[in-house]
Amino acid sequence: MFTQEPLLVGRPITLADLEDVSRRGRPVALCPEARACILASRRAVDAIAEAGDAAPAVYGINTGFGALAETRIAERDVIALQKNLVRSHACGVGPDLGEPEVRAMMVLRAQVVALGHSGVRVEVVDLLLAMLNAGVAPRIPSQGSVGASGDLAPLAHLALTLMGEGEASFRGERMSSAEALARAALRPVVLAAKEGLALINGTQYMAAVGALAVRDALDLCAIADVAGAMSLEANKGSKRPFDERLMAVRPHPGQASCATNLRAMLGDSEIMQSHDGCPRVQDAYSLRCMPQVHGASRDALGWAADVLTREINSVTDNPTVFLREDGGADLLSGGNFHGQPLALALDLAAMATAELANISERRVEQLVNPALSSGLTPFLAPQSGLHSGFMIAQVTSASLVSENKVLCHPASVDSIPSSAGREDHVSMGSVSARKLAQVIENVRTSLAIEILTAAQGIDQRRPLRSSAAVERAHATVRAVSPTLDEDRPLYRDIAAVRDIVLSGALRRAVEEVTGPLR
Repeated sequence: MFTQEPLLVGRPITLADLEDVSRRGRPVALCPEARACILASRRAVDAIAEAGDAAPAVYGINTGFGALAETRIAERDVIALQKNLVRSHACGVGPDLGEPEVRAMMVLRAQVVALGHSGVRVEVVDLLLAMLNAGVAPRIPSQGSVGASGDLAPLAHLALTLMGEGEASFRGERMSSAEALARAALRPVVLAAKEGLALINGTQYMAAVGALAVRDALDLCAIADVAGAMSLEANKGSKRPFDERLMAVRPHPGQASCATNLRAMLGDSEIMQSHDGCPRVQDAYSLRCMPQVHGASRDALGWAADVLTREINSVTDNPTVFLREDGGADLLSGGNFHGQPLALALDLAAMATAELANISERRVEQLVNPALSSGLTPFLAPQSGLHSGFMIAQVTSASLVSENKVLCHPASVDSIPSSAGREDHVSMGSVSARKLAQVIENVRTSLAIEILTAAQGIDQRRPLRSSAAVERAHATVRAVSPTLDEDRPLYRDIAAVRDIVLSGALRRAVEEVTGPLR
């Protein structure tokens, strides 16, 4: 849990910092040294703007954009150029982003400028941070970016609100941006030279959506371990495959973390003792290979988190201002706005997260299939035949797993030229981020189905008790979903278990026994 100390923008921030601001309302402020850097880089832009038509052509300050970069803009039109840029690029379509994702975009946009290479006035950053603290969130449609010259369309909608145009919400209520700013006692800005371009060039849409999604995915790794431990107990599996010695001779860190969690959750168990010495030599892979499968997902997501952490502390607009020791400045045009690093990482994150549901659904099959389930009733039904039990719960999980296979097709292998061929290779990183977010929703539901199913299997092992940690998980499930004594619509139960996963209640209950899960 964060303190109410503001996050200081302009210093390195973490994915956890970003989540605290975007989801939990942590306040933000600009660090003093960043303010000085912003002022210095702005002076370099002002020097070009003040030179008027005598100044050399500098992209985005006195030229057009994209394929129109060679078109010189007269001094009298430099301010209108920025306003027109934002208006013309606000072409987002599709469902609106959720407020946490919008807030994350705002933090990241402020962070880029605060690093002192954008040439934007400090007033623009101050307004962004004031909007965050006051609860003003621009309306940002989720589709329309190809992730190359940055996330142009989504970021343009953010910039519109800074101008007092477009739509926004104030403390959750939708209205015009002008009204939202007025209610928060804030005034819009008139964008000066380069500022419109600086606000829309960058990867802040895909980084914001992707960062929050990867945080969620890493949390689901621990939930997958909890679900797997419950299923292992329900199906009378063995904990021997998680022995520390086995992990040491194949030292992947994610594998070791998963095995450590499983060992912590599978202490003394009457169920496990009851089948000691049974003729079954090995469990199915979905039970025996949890460290190897869950662990591989952890390692892939850890790499994606590293990529995102670098990105949220990077300068991604264009051109970029570099101050020289002689007091001058160089404005360099480059390609830091290209989203390929994120696109690849987020595509991998989707595949890694989807695997958690892939193996989870197979564990559900182990529990509901009487040919596999070590004495449990067919489909865990109270009276098989008369009752169908968890038959269709497994089908629902299979449906979500199959949908994830479509969503895991990598967006980053695609490219489509834009801007009259000037932007001839694009990342599609925004699509990678959106797909990952949907995969996570599906995986969370699949794991909820497994947890619900495993709890029913544990009930059928009574009066034997499972390990202390699994019993705590079982009790947390039973607090929101009673034992299935006769068929009932299970969609409410699935939603209730999903809620205790999403809220963290299930993990906290287990950690009261095990200590922090990895």
